[in-house]
Amino acid sequence: MEYYRLILYIIFGVLPSLTWLLYYLKKDLHPEPKRMIIKVFLYGALATVPVFFIQIGLSHLLSKLETIAFFTEYPMAIEILKWFFVIALTEELFKYLAVSTNVFGSWALDEPLDIMLYMVVAALGFAAVENILYLFSPIDNVSFTAIIQAAVIISFIRFIGATFLHTLCSAILGYFAALSFAKTQKRVVLTITGIALATLLHGIYNFSIMTLEYPLNLVVPVATIAGMAIFVTSDFNKIKGMKGISKI
Repeated sequence: MEYYRLILYIIFGVLPSLTWLLYYLKKDLHPEPKRMIIKVFLYGALATVPVFFIQIGLSHLLSKLETIAFFTEYPMAIEILKWFFVIALTEELFKYLAVSTNVFGSWALDEPLDIMLYMVVAALGFAAVENILYLFSPIDNVSFTAIIQAAVIISFIRFIGATFLHTLCSAILGYFAALSFAKTQKRVVLTITGIALATLLHGIYNFSIMTLEYPLNLVVPVATIAGMAIFVTSDFNKIKGMKGISKI
């Protein structure tokens, strides 16, 4: 592959994440340290590595389950396991771990809104790598203009689709994580609830696009994204009103 294509794919893969990153950071009245923002973004990106291998292993396991009588009779069960557990759960869990292992207990965390923002930053790092990999294709012998056009179109679709989805799911999980620090007696329950809800919504989006037929494969994901966007906007406003975090 020509080097210029590699550079273009990196630029157009990262661009959707950087655009959303600037948008979300403007919502924070007390900007976070740039060093921590970069660190969490990179850890979110690195989280794609274990997720990749885990998903390969689980997908191999699913292929063996397809021979079992129950899954032969109900093939849709395999699709549900794939999109909700193999894909959605692993990605949401590792994005959360990217934040919890680097931010919780850190000097950079001093208000509840920070948790939501750092979750979004990790999600954008994760999505950036996904976008770059998604742009790679076996297409050869095409013009420079065609490559640019394809990169722009895919980048835009990922911007309003998968990248936005990652930020919304992580923001929702971050909301419950923030609540868990305000209500320490319910910390475990709230954290599990956040992971479960983010996984469910992520799974619904992927499952509907890849499995359902038109118009449901369009209506369901659009409705899911719209509903999540409204929920996250409300969450941001609620979290802004919470007291600062004195200790995590």
